[in-house]
Amino acid sequence: MSSILVIDDDKALCRSLELQFKVKGHQTRSAFTAQDGLEVARNWSPDMILLDLNLPDQSGIEILPHFFSNGKNRYVVIMTADPDNKMAIEAMRVGAFDYLRKPFDIQDALNVFKKIHQKKQASEQEGAAREIEEPSGYALVGSHPTILEIHKLIGLLSRSRVTVMIQGESGTGKELVARILHETDCAGRSFVGINCSAVVPTLLESEFFGHERGAFTGADKLKVGKLEHAADGTVFLDEIGDMHLDLQAKLLRVLQEEEFTRVGGLAPIPLKARVVVATHQDLRQLVEAEKFRQDLYYRLTVSTVVVPPLRERKTDLPLLVKYLLRKISNKLHRQVTAVSDNVMHRLLGYDFPGNVRELENILTRAVALTKGQTVTVEDLEFSLSSGEEKKQGRESITLADAEMRHIKRVLDDLKWNITQ
Repeated sequence: MSSILVIDDDKALCRSLELQFKVKGHQTRSAFTAQDGLEVARNWSPDMILLDLNLPDQSGIEILPHFFSNGKNRYVVIMTADPDNKMAIEAMRVGAFDYLRKPFDIQDALNVFKKIHQKKQASEQEGAAREIEEPSGYALVGSHPTILEIHKLIGLLSRSRVTVMIQGESGTGKELVARILHETDCAGRSFVGINCSAVVPTLLESEFFGHERGAFTGADKLKVGKLEHAADGTVFLDEIGDMHLDLQAKLLRVLQEEEFTRVGGLAPIPLKARVVVATHQDLRQLVEAEKFRQDLYYRLTVSTVVVPPLRERKTDLPLLVKYLLRKISNKLHRQVTAVSDNVMHRLLGYDFPGNVRELENILTRAVALTKGQTVTVEDLEFSLSSGEEKKQGRESITLADAEMRHIKRVLDDLKWNITQ
């Protein structure tokens, strides 16, 4: 038999959980305020605590650190009906074991309890950490389970400075995840991004490490590289799969030795920044094709975050549309607040090969064209890609128009890198 403490001001929920846990053979107690919950936890020492975030006398986030005081290793699971995903990051950072969104099934709680039991058996220790707050400027919007897992991962990864790889299709928000991780871990410090596919290979080493004056023809002054400029912030290497093999070997050495040298220089410079990399390619296939170093691949994939394509989390579309409309309206100084039911139906029926970036482009064009406060199908007709228009059978276009739209779509996917 195991012991479970439920802290929630919803007495009906507490009673329901007590009965269901009892059927499963667990002992359960309830508390309806933060202070009562702390008192019961001190006197009883439960194996798991289910903690609501919105309590009448105090926030669950505020009392969360108290459960870990005096060196106690408690397993606290946050539960809330609030759609604000910032709480997931903050709770995991402060020390919560997991995060349940109401309403949840009893089996969800039992699955978490099973993970706690396995963790105890393995004698793994969870370190406590300081509170954080996701910056208002960066938000990974959604309530899909995979998005909640990403928020949990960000909270856990922010507690150490390990190298992180972010994988996902173009337009899914890989750089956004990197920025949220950066702001969670080291807000106010430098975030330096490098698109490995956009820099000429012969200059990439100088971009990374910098160079001394006179190191090569045209090097008329000392240049500080991206790794040095980032200091103790974050270096984000986008499209790492496009990095030249020679530079891959040098990056591997930097990650192993945690130091680097400017081109033409002798003195080693310590690497203080966290390195975050991203790719839309399958690096395992590149390794098999001998286009990517296997040793670097294993070095980078120790901590991996996979961002799902939009077509796999269609349930997040209403939230994303609402968030993006507010963002776009503020930028364009418009008052567009919603889309019609017909527009939402069409969006839900579209697979979005360009993912969230494509959705934002569609809504941006629609907001610019609409005459009212609600985007209609007529506004959207000018916005959907030729692929969707063909799918809907709405329009027959010329070869020149198809070519123009294709070029525009590819440019958007490649962030307008003309060379690529």
